[in-house]
Amino acid sequence: VQLQASGGGLVQAGGSLTLSCAASGSYFVINGMGWYRQAPGKQRELVAAITSGGSTNYADFVKGRFTISRDNAKNTAYLQMNSLKPEDTAVYYCAARGIMTGKYDYWGQGTLVTVSS
Repeated sequence: VQLQASGGGLVQAGGSLTLSCAASGSYFVINGMGWYRQAPGKQRELVAAITSGGSTNYADFVKGRFTISRDNAKNTAYLQMNSLKPEDTAVYYCAARGIMTGKYDYWGQGTLVTVSS
């Protein structure tokens, strides 16, 4: 499975961005997808996740601002980010959960989101 993330960029505080993650390859080995982020000097952290059935969960620091979704027909996951804050600045990674392991076995290359104050 290959994951291609896109949509990052520079945005002012309060603005919005939408990230996309397109999956290709053996889709049948994955079910859930998620978005992680890693800011400079910090550990990678889970931002949001969505199951194959559409159930979602969010980190507290993005609840009410970010929305994760997926289009199964296009094998693509999205992260709609609203009301962005400077502290949201990070490299965002999409990941896919393997059916056999239940873990995020597949990772995209990351896309940089920079929020200016």
